[in-house]
Amino acid sequence: MNRRVLKRFIILCAIGTLVMFTIWTGTTVFLNEEPGDYYTREGDIRLGDKKYDEAIIAFNKALEEQPNHRGAVMGRALAFIQMGKNKEANSELTHLIKFLEKNLEPDDTTGRGALAAAYANRGIVKDRQENYKAAFDDYVMALKTDQGILDGPSLFDKILYGTSKPSTIRDRAIYIHKQLQLPPGERLLKVPEIDAKQRMYKP
Repeated sequence: MNRRVLKRFIILCAIGTLVMFTIWTGTTVFLNEEPGDYYTREGDIRLGDKKYDEAIIAFNKALEEQPNHRGAVMGRALAFIQMGKNKEANSELTHLIKFLEKNLEPDDTTGRGALAAAYANRGIVKDRQENYKAAFDDYVMALKTDQGILDGPSLFDKILYGTSKPSTIRDRAIYIHKQLQLPPGERLLKVPEIDAKQRMYKP
């Protein structure tokens, strides 16, 4: 067989395989997509780009399609946290926690992860508001809900934020517990350079 013909045949097969895989992937995503998923993904992208107002607009559109879409509610809360709107973030996370606790199915591992993340993020909000006892309680609930939260942020987050060992909620919970055992005058609960390493959670 002519080598040039064979090479052309192999290239065409590779291109055809890539095209068919792309079509299959796109079709699978489209058919399995739930209402609100598209705008939630858009919101996540805007969140990653630090365009928080645009992220909230996208998450609002997702919630119009699917009220209580847990990814959209979580996304709104994270946007509020990044914008320093702790009151709004706390309200979103409290709503999400109540909704998930009421509607979560026993075998919904993704939902359990979302609930743990909601507790963890609400703990971070309360931590920033210097409500340390309430923050500790939320951290404990997060760890009880899903032990996977112990792993902390992903490798991607570690690379993105430039720290190989970001603070986890387990670390912070242990630290708060130890500090609260000390007399008020001896407690050190706020260290900005260390606190800045703590990252939000999104399942």
